[in-house]
Amino acid sequence: MIKNPSLLKKLEDDFIKDEGKLTFKQSLKIFTSMWNEGIELGILPSADPLGGIDVDIKIAKVLNSCLKSSCPK
Repeated sequence: MIKNPSLLKKLEDDFIKDEGKLTFKQSLKIFTSMWNEGIELGILPSADPLGGIDVDIKIAKVLNSCLKSSCPK
């Protein structure tokens, strides 16, 4: 969980300013490393991949209804 999103955003902006955008190959390497670290820490893969999906569906329904009602016809 990201506890300080503004700090993460600053890190990303500084990285892009200094290094430029990542290539697909670089992004894949970082993702793979992070996934492997999650496995080593015992948090990936999730024991129940669909756990909490009911909450996600309810939130999606609410957001979709808000979008439909706020769009001009």
